Amino acid sequence: MRYLEETKFDAVFTDPVIPCGQILAEHLSVPSVYFLRGIPCGLDFEATQCPNPPSYVPRVFTEHTDHMNFLQRVKNLVFEIPNLFLCNFFFQPYSKLASEFLQRDVTVLDLLSKASVWLLRLDFVLDYPRPLMPNIILIGGVNCAHKELPQKGAGLLLPISVHDWH
Repeated sequence: MRYLEETKFDAVFTDPVIPCGQILAEHLSVPSVYFLRGIPCGLDFEATQCPNPPSYVPRVFTEHTDHMNFLQRVKNLVFEIPNLFLCNFFFQPYSKLASEFLQRDVTVLDLLSKASVWLLRLDFVLDYPRPLMPNIILIGGVNCAHKELPQKGAGLLLPISVHDWH
């Protein structure tokens, strides 16, 4: 910790699903940049204050679109109920860790709400459109491309898959 405090970093680049990076950013008083696909229980919607009504935004595993009839909306709401318990169960140890480390009462939602920039790997071809806040930047998904790289020594080309970040 002493090394990190003395180094004077400009920001913390982290994945907020495991909020240790945000705890560190709060401790070092530096901005945080998040890189994620989404938090399974929807805590990212709460932290960014993006609207996420179950009557409009389809939930995972329902296979609904944003055009739902009444029964589909009820099913969507039923799929949302376990998320309330899932978040509390999963993030409780991190809230305790953050409170002890920062020496003040803090929740994971409090920590996530302080993000400077959210880099979301969303692609509206696969994901449903949703309202976004100004500090959310869509960077698309991670795509695989077929590349040929020379093999050392033999001069042969060996086909492999490489991740290209867009």
